[in-house]
Amino acid sequence: MSESPLVRLKSVCLKQQEHVVLDNVNLKIDKGEFLYLIGKTGSGKSSLLRALYGDLEIENGEGEVCGVDLKTLTRRNVYLLRRKLGIVFQDFGLLSDRTVGDNLDFALRATGWSSKNEIKTRIDEVLERVRLPHKGYKFPHELSGGEQQRVAIARALLNSPSLFIADEPTGNLDPETTRDILQLLHGLTSTGCSVLMATHDHASMTEFPGKILLCEKGELIESK
Repeated sequence: MSESPLVRLKSVCLKQQEHVVLDNVNLKIDKGEFLYLIGKTGSGKSSLLRALYGDLEIENGEGEVCGVDLKTLTRRNVYLLRRKLGIVFQDFGLLSDRTVGDNLDFALRATGWSSKNEIKTRIDEVLERVRLPHKGYKFPHELSGGEQQRVAIARALLNSPSLFIADEPTGNLDPETTRDILQLLHGLTSTGCSVLMATHDHASMTEFPGKILLCEKGELIESK
């Protein structure tokens, strides 16, 4: 029996206010896939990502992400979906008044972790995974942009997500650091995690191939 897809959208419509941004969206993401989401500014990329992590209601159609029916989401239960996801943005979103370790500690406690030993072990594991094993004592402003983004990725990996959503994660980074981050994200698929990354950086797609989804004229098209 084949595994269910991590993401399944069927005939989905997405609106911002009363304006239809994307219509008749059909999407399937299987375990261990890497996908790029491209399109002009305002074409619906961020709206699609927001729908996948439960921040934008789907108007009609059917949607399921990591076994959660998007139609059943409310503000009270959306955490059930988000604890299965890793989410990273362009602006890192780190708490500037806390060290790297305390940022990760805060995120774990917010998702129900309580054992000090288990928290410390998990923080050490994810910092090792993003190649920052000795930076836990640093504050975000003491790190480069690439290091801050790696900390943001570490935070998103804390709860071993099935699906990793990245919205322009390399938008503020130089080409060499961008390559480093892409290598890291591509490596996640070897563990069975799927990655969906919105980007304007077409050059990276040649070096790090993946399935390409294009938002254009209100539609989501799988690009060849």
